[in-house]
Formats: sequence, structure tokens, C-alpha cells
Amino acid sequence: MEKILQEKILLEKTWLKSYPPGVPEQADVAQFPSLNALLESSCTRFSALPAFTNQGAHLAYQEFDDISRTLAAYLQQGARVERGDRIAIMLPNLLQYPLALFAALRAGCIVVNCNPLYTAHELRRQLIDCGATCIIVLENFAHTLQEALPGTAIRHVITTGVGDLLHFPRAQLTNFIVRHVKHMVPEWQIEGAVDFGDALARGADMGWTDPSPQATDIAFLQYTGGTTGVPKAAMLTHGNMVANVQQTAAWVHGVLDDGAETAVIPLPLYHVFALTALLTFLKLGANNVLITNPRDLPGFIKELTHTPSSALIGVNTLFGALLNAPGIEQIDHAHLKVVIAGGMAVQRSVAERWQQLFGLPIIEGYGLTETSPIVCANPLNITQYTGMIGLPLPSTEVAILDDNGDPLPLGAAGEIGIRGPQVMQGYWKQAFETANVFSLDGWLRSGDIGVMDARGYVKLLDRKKDVIVVSGFKVFPNEVEDIVALHPGVLEVVAIPAMDERCGEVVRIVVVRRDPALTFDDLIAHCKHYLTGYKMPRQITFRTEPLPKSTIGKILRRIVRDEERAPQASNERPTTPANSPGQPR
Repeated sequence: MEKILQEKILLEKTWLKSYPPGVPEQADVAQFPSLNALLESSCTRFSALPAFTNQGAHLAYQEFDDISRTLAAYLQQGARVERGDRIAIMLPNLLQYPLALFAALRAGCIVVNCNPLYTAHELRRQLIDCGATCIIVLENFAHTLQEALPGTAIRHVITTGVGDLLHFPRAQLTNFIVRHVKHMVPEWQIEGAVDFGDALARGADMGWTDPSPQATDIAFLQYTGGTTGVPKAAMLTHGNMVANVQQTAAWVHGVLDDGAETAVIPLPLYHVFALTALLTFLKLGANNVLITNPRDLPGFIKELTHTPSSALIGVNTLFGALLNAPGIEQIDHAHLKVVIAGGMAVQRSVAERWQQLFGLPIIEGYGLTETSPIVCANPLNITQYTGMIGLPLPSTEVAILDDNGDPLPLGAAGEIGIRGPQVMQGYWKQAFETANVFSLDGWLRSGDIGVMDARGYVKLLDRKKDVIVVSGFKVFPNEVEDIVALHPGVLEVVAIPAMDERCGEVVRIVVVRRDPALTFDDLIAHCKHYLTGYKMPRQITFRTEPLPKSTIGKILRRIVRDEERAPQASNERPTTPANSPGQPR
């Protein structure tokens, strides 16, 4: 009987009844056979409009079309890449990034995004794994590449400077300051390396051959898992990426208009969330404002103050940092239509402060590298923080799975499973890992614990492997962190497991204070109002330095957990609330 009920839920797709007016059940995922075709459509439709803005420089869609085609010609004829070759891109958010991205795709190659902050060891490992033969790198990181090159298949290197595509004389001035005033370009020497400008000059005299990629061709080897183990590459096809762009475009239809928007992208484009957001905004003909260094909060706020943007993407920590930064009230938000968050859970305290200041909610979504990445999102017509990751996007199925991979009834907690056209083809050269991540019924097992309510909304509880088990009771770190973050004296918090002789595991929180006077007892008293006994923090560590974060600002629990395995600090002590860990109040 339970099996029949589970199948009935999936057949009915409970979430469809909660869709906003105008959002279709199915997205037109076959409209474009490839990302190349999607780009060419936008460049034709919006040729005179600005496509990208960075550091005061602009590229119109027609100009972007021409330059990316020229660079593709150089890759084919000068770098001698062939269809299916892997091209690595190691760039921050500069105009060079989207040009390199689409030049690689238009050359018929597979893009491998590399984090510019990689160590030589991390970079070498990724380059060897993917077998890339060409790399486009910012000169600031060329010394890392030089050290990483031995043992890789790289035979062609293209380097670029921060200011290379800016207007005269800003280009020359920027490069001079970066190289000779701030000394941000360590010495490097790579034999045969070609300058980005030289590659464009040579490509202008070379012929380009359209590879006409199909939906089944791999577009990206997108690496994931770097914070939990050895990274592995999700194989994302042109069809996967186009599908997710079409799904996302259907979700924002009626709120964002074609050819009329300005989107601010402060998250690094080598991260899949920012990447798909960029592709979606390109499909809509938006002007994409690329923020090279969002950690420079005064500079970021200055950009937001002078940019009449209609869309902004970010993560919880970035929005929190903005809210705490001087001058945040000066941001021009008169044209702002939508603020989208992904990559990590949005804390209630951040969401409510944001809405109070700017008058519109943060739209939280959810996804994985393996799903190109967006799976769920809150409707754009919500009026306040929901605490949910939203509804499955058009053409997407979501189920809550038990340990056997079978769907659970509504309201039951289990692993989030995903099926849809945006789901990857598998992991590059890792058949065993691929087989383990899919259930027998074809569900991609996310590794995240969630629950779906009667309306079809999904609530993310936590990562499966991050769950803390206290006397047999499961504690989800996200829930504890959300409660602790509500205290006005807390700037940052992460919840991790700690060992206890009586309970096995207990909750430890690591806190960075906003109020220096905040004490252990203050936090315990605060938590008692919201958390049952077994969820209460038993240990607290106060830190003065910011918590370690990924390049998109996600707090790295694993690193904090490893650091906290060292001897306990003097400013932490255990507590014994009235209720024992196994007895909820």
C-alpha cells in the first residue's frame, strides 16, 4: 500500500499545484541543440545591447560574438585543438572568461573550469585527470601553472592580464598597477606561452570551422567534491546545460524581461551556480556585470551603488557580509526585481535583515554540480523568507528516498533524489562512483537530507554525512546554525560534531562574535528558547578570525571540524542543560 502511495505522489507531481501562474510544467529543453546555438540566437536577437560589463568596460552581443569566434579560430588553427579536446580555464570574473568559455565551445572542445586559487598540487591533479591539452590562465596565477605543468598533457598556454580587455588607457594603467605597484604577478616562465591579445590578432587571419555540437556532446567537466574528498568531474553535456537554462528561464518568465535586464554576478564563474546563472541571463539578453573581487566590499558596494541592476545572485555569507558593510544603505535597489541565493542554506537572520532593508526577499534555490546545477527554487512571487529550498523546476522530478533508494511518503525525512534532463551523464573516468550515485530507478542520490510537504515544497535539512547523532537522535547542523545566527551578537557560526563519553556525539558550535561581550551563557540561554535538549550545543569555541570558506563563501565544515580536533581552547566549556541529550523537552 505504501509503495502505491509513493508512486501516486510522483505521478501527481504534488509540486505542480504550487507553481506560480505562467510557469509551465515542462520546459522547452529541445529548443537549442547546444550552448553554441543558444549563444548565436542571443547574439542575433540582442546584437546592439551590452552583453558584459567589467571594470567600466563593455562588450556588446555582436562584439562578443565576433571576438569569441576569432578566439575559437585561433584555438582550432593556432593551438591545434581538436573536437572533444579539453581546454582548461583558470580565470576570475573578467571579460576574458566568457570569451574563453565560448571560444572553447565554438572550437568543439570540452571546458574544464579551474579555481584560480588552486595550489600547484591541486591544479596538476585536475589537469592530469581531465587530460587537458590547452589552458587559458590569468598571469597572476601563471607561476602556479608553471609548477603544475610537469606530467600533464598541456601543450598550449594562453596568458592574459587583468586589464587586457579594458579601454585605453585604463587597460595599460590597470596592468601596470597590478604588475608593478601591487606586485600581484609573481615571476613565471612558460616556454611557448601566447598572450591573449596575440591569440586574438592571429585568430583574425584564421578560418573557423563550426563543429555543430549536439545535445549529447560533453560541454563541461565540472569538478566537485573538493571539500569532502578527492575531486571528481561531472560530465555535463550541451543538452544538460541547455535544459537547465531553459528550466530556469521558464521559472523567471514574467518577472525578468528579454533584452531589458542588468544582472550582477559576484560569484566566480568557474562555479556551476554562477555559470548557469550567466548562461540564463545571456539567453534573456541581459547585461552581465562581472564583479572580479566581491571580497573588496567597499568596491563591490560602490559598483552596486552606481549600477541600476535588476538581478543579483549570491550566497548567504556574501549577503551577510554586505549587510554588515558600511554604505550598504546607499545601494541603488530601485530597479532590483530579483535576488537569488544558492550554494548554501540562507539563514533566516540574513534573509529577514535583507528584506527589511531592501523590501524584497532573497529567492533561495537548490542544486548540485551533478544537476547543471539547479533543481529547486522558491517562486519569484513569494513575499517573505520561507525556510524552504522551493519547488522542483519544470521538467524536474524530486523524491525523498529511503536508504534503499525507494521514495518515502510526504513529510518523511530522507535523501533528496533527482531525475530530469539536467542530470549529468556520470563522473569522468569513474564508473564505480557513477554507479553508486544513481539508484536502480534512475534517481540521482544527492547526499542531502530533506523533506517534502503537501504543497510540494522541499526543505533541506542537511548534508547526509554532516548529520550529528546524539544518543541516537539526528541533529541537523543547518538547524542549529540558523538558530544561533539569530542572536544579534553572532557574526558567523558553524555546527560540528564533538565526542562525548556519555552521548557519543554532541553538538559543538564555533562562533565568530559580532559583539565582543557575547558569552557562552548568553548563547546557551538563547538556544534554550528554540532547541530541544538533544539539539543543544554542549561545547562552544569562540574565534576571532573568520571561519574558513570556499571560493563562493560557503563555510567549510570539514576544515573547521579538523581544526577543532586539536586540544580544546580555554574559552570553551561543556554545559549540562536540564534535559539530558536523549530527552526532548
